[in-house]
Amino acid sequence: MTVSVTRVEGTHRLAGDWPGTERANAFLQHLDARAFSPATVRAYAFDLVNLGRFLELRAVGVGEVEPVDVFAWVDWQGVRKGDAGEVVRLARRGSAPATVNRRVAAARAFFEFLVMTGARESNPVPAPRRGQGLRPTSRGLLGHLGPGRARGGGRLVREPRRLPESLDLTDVQAFLAGLRTHRDRAMVLAMLLGGLRSAEVRGLRFPDVDQGRRRVRVVGKGGKERVVPIDAAFFAELSGYLRFERPPGVATPECFVVLRGPTTGAPVTEAGLRSLFRRHREASGSVRVRPHRLRHTYGTELAAAGIDLLALRELMGHASPETTSRYVHLTTEHLAAEYAAARATQAGAR
Repeated sequence: MTVSVTRVEGTHRLAGDWPGTERANAFLQHLDARAFSPATVRAYAFDLVNLGRFLELRAVGVGEVEPVDVFAWVDWQGVRKGDAGEVVRLARRGSAPATVNRRVAAARAFFEFLVMTGARESNPVPAPRRGQGLRPTSRGLLGHLGPGRARGGGRLVREPRRLPESLDLTDVQAFLAGLRTHRDRAMVLAMLLGGLRSAEVRGLRFPDVDQGRRRVRVVGKGGKERVVPIDAAFFAELSGYLRFERPPGVATPECFVVLRGPTTGAPVTEAGLRSLFRRHREASGSVRVRPHRLRHTYGTELAAAGIDLLALRELMGHASPETTSRYVHLTTEHLAAEYAAARATQAGAR
């Protein structure tokens, strides 16, 4: 059995002989019709490929899936301890809890689509609740807000709560020093000095750039728009790129395009940006530099400088305040300084 993701007319679909391919593609077409972003459709496609390979391995049809199969799929994606205590990998590579939960959410949406279209009677993907065990149903005017209500898109696998991974200044400087084009430096600085996601950098268009006011208009997740001020260093590199490097006669509205090769003038792709970072990580020795860590560094530095959380949330385009709050963490040095100051004040008062 082979099932994979293929690109068809600017979007993503499944290809192969998995019996669920046709229904999966109908679901992906439904997402396109609802104006889901291409990146989201692509992610759902790969998540369904993972599900399809598991179901085919177990000889379970899409219409036969039960909750126990979903939990078996979750187990198959991760790792467990064998009888002797050794770690036994159930898949080719153990998947991170966040990845497993994302795939479960995609499967939940897929089966909900099948229920909606009459292909199934119920959704087999369990919906986690806020607490463990059964709770009495709340009654009254606000009963729908009571305990026991299912979470939308809840998680089946516990995820460790981690702080955003920011970068040391020396790593960033070494990485930037190894970049040989204005284009590459401009893209990196957009993430570091403006907090843009990699997809937002690739999707940046000329009408969105205001060089006079040093601002860019960004279309983020879910089509949410925001205006972000960026330091002059970014605009200096952008000007150098437009003046000396961008191929003449290119009509594409995207700012950043391929500079050489058979795809010269085409917008920079996700794979192209990943390749650029991989090459320069190896050349510079800055192995921790990745697009999203540059964005995390931006958020962490602003939070450390005391920016208002509402302003930081707007600048970064976060949908949830909880996501923004993770950037407000204190460094070891800051804690030590605060402790020393408190002790000095206490000693002076004696």
